[in-house]
Amino acid sequence: MSLQRIFRVVIMGPPGSGKGTVSARITKTFGLQHISSGDILRANINAKTELGLLMKSCIDQGQLVPDDVMSRLILSDLRAMDHSSWLLDGFPRTVSQAEALDGTYRVDTVINLNVPFQTIKERLTSRWTHLPSGRVYNIDFNPPKVPGLDDVTGEPLVQRDDDTPETVTRRLKSYENLTEPVLEYYRSKGVLETFSGTETNKIWPHVETFLHRKLPSVQQKVA
Repeated sequence: MSLQRIFRVVIMGPPGSGKGTVSARITKTFGLQHISSGDILRANINAKTELGLLMKSCIDQGQLVPDDVMSRLILSDLRAMDHSSWLLDGFPRTVSQAEALDGTYRVDTVINLNVPFQTIKERLTSRWTHLPSGRVYNIDFNPPKVPGLDDVTGEPLVQRDDDTPETVTRRLKSYENLTEPVLEYYRSKGVLETFSGTETNKIWPHVETFLHRKLPSVQQKVA
């Protein structure tokens, strides 16, 4: 069943908070289009657009992409979906970006996944990868049959740099410093809804119930 009115959602949460899983469930259940800022960024870099080249230059030099460039990029893509309901993931990351988004669209609700950093650290540092295939194992709930070896090839597994305890701690701290002002910005506007927990499968029913309440006209899609 289609939405009776356009509904726009932003989802926020630190790396490893289950944002990807929750986003997939929201789009499947409620029919919103999922817009990932990372996907848009990669597509523009690969297509060598003007903004894509500008961003690649920043990234190659280890610099953050300027707010105005990031905002222009995302808003340009959103304009092609003016009559669609969407779920925006990975943007805004700063108050300046949030203000740019507000200047063009009304955000109906902001879903914030609040997962304890200790839980995320345990989750991410338990990940081991078979680099040639991209297969990912988790020591806690999806371990390889033979410790340290890929199930299919028997080749060694490695821990990505992103998943080492030191890197995870740094990424989480960076996320906290960058996004806390954005959460406060949306909190002051009365559109922030925070869902806390340690397991995605336990957080999801609360997110689903909340969105059904916000969107009584939407019926759950049959999988």
